[in-house]
Amino acid sequence: MIVLRSVLFNTAFYANLIIRLIVLAPIYFLLPRKKAYAIPKNWALSCHWLMERIVGTTFTIEGLENIPDGGYVLAPKHQSFWDTYALLPWLDDPVYILKRELMWIPFFGWYAAKQRMIPVDRGAKGAAMAAVMKRTALEMQNGRQLIIYPEGTRRPPGAEPSYKYGIARIYRDLQVPVVPVAMQPGLFWPRRSTMRYPGHFKVRILPPIMPGLDPDTFYETLVAQLEAASDTLLIETAADNPQVPLPPEARKRLAELAAKG
Repeated sequence: MIVLRSVLFNTAFYANLIIRLIVLAPIYFLLPRKKAYAIPKNWALSCHWLMERIVGTTFTIEGLENIPDGGYVLAPKHQSFWDTYALLPWLDDPVYILKRELMWIPFFGWYAAKQRMIPVDRGAKGAAMAAVMKRTALEMQNGRQLIIYPEGTRRPPGAEPSYKYGIARIYRDLQVPVVPVAMQPGLFWPRRSTMRYPGHFKVRILPPIMPGLDPDTFYETLVAQLEAASDTLLIETAADNPQVPLPPEARKRLAELAAKG
């Protein structure tokens, strides 16, 4: 049954995406940029509805009161494709730094360009990266929310931390609050897998780390806070969802946490 539900959800998910990209394009491109953002946000909500109805997966967001006004950096854990879009409906005007190749995809790239997403060559250095940061700072001055995954790529639940120091440079250069976000969606929508599992999990938005720390102190603070919150949620989520198969990394981390008492 879980296999069938997974197939049905994956089919509905991508059909929902493709149909909306094409059918709603005339409305999207005629609307002013910020008003047009309602279309991707509504798509995200529809994906949550599909996952609840077809798979039986739900979630709760805690800590929305920790989101500051104006521009800030949102720094979530990155485990799944789910967390690339899941929080869009709760953000005012988010912006991503994304691989430039994604901008070349028909419709998706056009949608991203209208929202002034910031393309980057992952091999870029020096002047090219300086230009990206200048563009990012400009968007932040307009009160937008930059979404950055501190570990850079998707990691399995419970995996050893692998944070990139680039988040500390962004914190130093942009001088805006950084909001850590802990969650465990990878237990229900695993990376590199077509399986989707029913259950319930929490997204925990932590208090913002305000500007003013030196980069090393900020980096250590971010890692400590995000990993502690992630460990807590891993314990809670595994206990509340015994039906969900745990990846090896999660089983190992839970054993380590149990040994610590």
